[in-house]
Amino acid sequence: MLGLPEDIRACLFDLDGVLTQTAKVHQAAWKRTFDEFLRAQDPSAAEFSAEDYNRFVDGKPRKDGVRDFLASRGITLPEGSDDDPADAATVAGVATRKNQLILAELDEHGVQVYEGSMRYLRAARAAGLATAVVTASANGESVVAAGGFADLIDTRVDGVVAAEQGLRGKPSPDTFLAAARALGVEPAQAAVFEDALSGVAAGRAGEFGFVVGVDRVGQAAGLREQGADVVVADLDELLTDLA
Repeated sequence: MLGLPEDIRACLFDLDGVLTQTAKVHQAAWKRTFDEFLRAQDPSAAEFSAEDYNRFVDGKPRKDGVRDFLASRGITLPEGSDDDPADAATVAGVATRKNQLILAELDEHGVQVYEGSMRYLRAARAAGLATAVVTASANGESVVAAGGFADLIDTRVDGVVAAEQGLRGKPSPDTFLAAARALGVEPAQAAVFEDALSGVAAGRAGEFGFVVGVDRVGQAAGLREQGADVVVADLDELLTDLA
C-alpha cells in the first residue's frame, strides 16, 4: 500500500525538500551568502549556481557545505569559532551568515509543506510504521513545529542532535542510523526518503532496506546513480495503489 517492501517497519524522512518546501529557501540563502562572499574576493567570480547547491551543499551540515563549495573554487578558510560574526572570513562566519538569512526568511514567510508528502506521512502512520525526521538543519525542531506535523513524527535527528552525539553528516549514514536506533529497528527494516544526492548516498551506505529518491529539481538520474531504489516527484506517487 505504501510502495515499500513488506518488511519495512520505519520511515526516515529528510526534511527540507521532502516534507517541507524549505529547500528552495535554503538554496536562495546559500546563493546570497556565497555570491556576497565571492564578489568580495573577486568581482569577476562565477556566481553560486543550482548545480553547486546540489553537488556541494544540499543535505549536508552547514559548515560542511561551506568547506565543500569553497574547496570547489580553490578557496580554503580558517575554521574560526561559533562566536565569529557573520562577516568573518572563516568557515564559521560564512555559516553564520547563511543561518541568519534562512531564519529571517522562515520568520517572515513561515514553512510550507508538500501536501503529497503529508498524505504519505499520514498513511505511513495509519499503517503502523514508525517515523523520523533526519535533517542536517540545526533548525529542525522549529521547522517541524511550524509545518504543523510534529504529532506525526516519533523521533528527530537534526543538526543539534548530531552535534550532541558527534554524528557525521550526510553522505555518512550516521544520522539515519541514529534515527533507526531511536526507533528500535534495524537499518534493513527502515526506508530512507531523500531529495539530496548526499542523502541518498547516505541511505545506500547505511544498507537501509529501501531508499526513495525525491526529485524536486530534475536530478532523477543522479539520485538513481547514488543508489535510490525508486525516484518519485512527490511521495504520494507511492500511494497510487490506494487510488
